[in-house]
Amino acid sequence: MIPAGGGVPASIVIGPGNRAVADALGRPENWPFRTAILHGPPRSGKSLFARWFANRHLGGVIDAVDAMDETEVFHRWNRAQEDGFPLLLVADGESWDIVLPDLRSRMGAALQLEIGPLDDALAADLLLSHAVQRGLALGEGAPAYLVPRIERSYAAIEKIVSEIDRISLERQVPATLSIWRDALEAVQGPEQSRLL
Repeated sequence: MIPAGGGVPASIVIGPGNRAVADALGRPENWPFRTAILHGPPRSGKSLFARWFANRHLGGVIDAVDAMDETEVFHRWNRAQEDGFPLLLVADGESWDIVLPDLRSRMGAALQLEIGPLDDALAADLLLSHAVQRGLALGEGAPAYLVPRIERSYAAIEKIVSEIDRISLERQVPATLSIWRDALEAVQGPEQSRLL
């Protein structure tokens, strides 16, 4: 795991895919027009980063900005500019198609932050982090076994840990290899499981 920087809490797992986001969020004074737009895959930690940013009083946050009325977003951007207050906008969708021309031009000048794909190290660290949050002891060798077999997405990592936890609790046994296999089959299907 790459150590968290800029005061990012340990609950946010940092790796190559999100290191630039963590660094940029810690220095909003460097953002053009004091505005940044954060994009990323589902369950990749966008809202977690936004809460950290807001809790550190580094600036204001609009989460799920792509679902908001564009006129309201435009007014909030103007207020932030007048107040000299950094504004972090978190887009939930794959892309934010802005219709309002004035807003589109201003957002085009904002800093674009993107949480990138998982690499093996970050996937392993996330797997362990989700397990710790659940109080789940995965057992030795879990990352080495699971990471190459899991769909490479933030949501899939979270889902497999949830399934391992569920099966382990249901059977009242520790989470070992047989539980990992059954969880993989439950989450990814028997066809994929047979390929493992």
